Amino acid sequence: MSLYGMMRTGVSGMNAQANRLSAVADNIANSDTTGYKRSSAEFSTLVLPSTAGSYSSGGVNTTIRTAVGAQGVLQYTTSVSDLAVNGDGFFVVQDPSGVPYLTRAGAFVPDAQGRLANAAGYQLMAYSYANGIPAATANGFEGLVPVQISQMDISATPSTLGTFNGNLSAGASPVAPGSLPSDNSATSTYTSKSSLVAYDNLGNKVLLDVYFTNTGSGTWEVSVFDQSKATPGTSFPYAGGALGTANLTFDTTTGKLTGTPTSVSLTVPNGASFTLDLSKLTQLGTGFTVSEAVVNGNAPSAIEKVQIGKDGVIYAQYQDGSTKPIYKIPLADVQSPDNLTALPGNVYAQSPDSGAVRIGFANEGRLGSIVSGALENSNVDIAEELTNMIAAQRSYTANSKVFQTGSDLMDVLVNLKR
Repeated sequence: MSLYGMMRTGVSGMNAQANRLSAVADNIANSDTTGYKRSSAEFSTLVLPSTAGSYSSGGVNTTIRTAVGAQGVLQYTTSVSDLAVNGDGFFVVQDPSGVPYLTRAGAFVPDAQGRLANAAGYQLMAYSYANGIPAATANGFEGLVPVQISQMDISATPSTLGTFNGNLSAGASPVAPGSLPSDNSATSTYTSKSSLVAYDNLGNKVLLDVYFTNTGSGTWEVSVFDQSKATPGTSFPYAGGALGTANLTFDTTTGKLTGTPTSVSLTVPNGASFTLDLSKLTQLGTGFTVSEAVVNGNAPSAIEKVQIGKDGVIYAQYQDGSTKPIYKIPLADVQSPDNLTALPGNVYAQSPDSGAVRIGFANEGRLGSIVSGALENSNVDIAEELTNMIAAQRSYTANSKVFQTGSDLMDVLVNLKR
């Protein structure tokens, strides 16, 4: 046995316990850090070749493991932009230079440009609704943009879709041909009428007059006009004629709409193509009633506040009360989260042992849900860390005794010459 080898083994043990204490120190220091995952020192033996009658002591090797997959307790807050993942998954963030990372630290607040950034300065990434309903890029970060919400932005959205539900009277008398609203003459008449508010490309309100006219047993004509083009005092005729017309057919036994069409299509003046869904209309033995009339789009309005759903969709609520989706937050995951590389700022990067990053949306597959108004606490247990500290201290002292004993034996060996 080599005395130098014994001393090196003692040093190896002290170094291992020092690494263990360093991990404990990090855990205690970050026990209140949002989304922090505790680290632990895992030991493995170093064995040196030995010969008969002579044992060569080896040592101990230290590997630091981070419990990334262990979730901390959720703590609820009053801020909508505080986000937590309940289950598996990570938020995708980027640093100021645009490099993407993964994190569970969701304490996001708007910066000077309205971008949501956490305490370490990493910006939250999401997919925008600007080009339609987002789809996740499963194997990469392409398509993700920083979430940027400015309270000063004014938005106007043209109407593209409307829904009109109600009942048309089954006892209505048919209107004679040549006097229908679609004829747009001074003698035009109708059975029932309603009006809808739509929005053009600039967010101006456009009043649409909707005429329902019985043309026979179970058949109705629907005609839509621009109210601003009506003849003062009489309505008909409208300058420019009807914006859109459709003929509906109802089952005279059930009163339900049958066949096609079930909607009327038109173009809002100075606006977009618009479809009015009439599929829920009925023809029953009661008067004309309107149960639902909804049209999308909104007038020019600033964002008053935002709401974030469990599916990660960020909705902007405008001053006029309307809402629309503007971003959808994805979640990222890897096959082995505990093997991610931990970096400063409580973020993680993909490593060869973690597996490739996969992107999806909340509640899909093994991914968890997104909780707005909550933060994930660290998964550090102070009592456990203090226990580990005492154990590491005792082990460090014991290893130092091995080194000290080796040193004493070396003194004895040197003094043999005297």
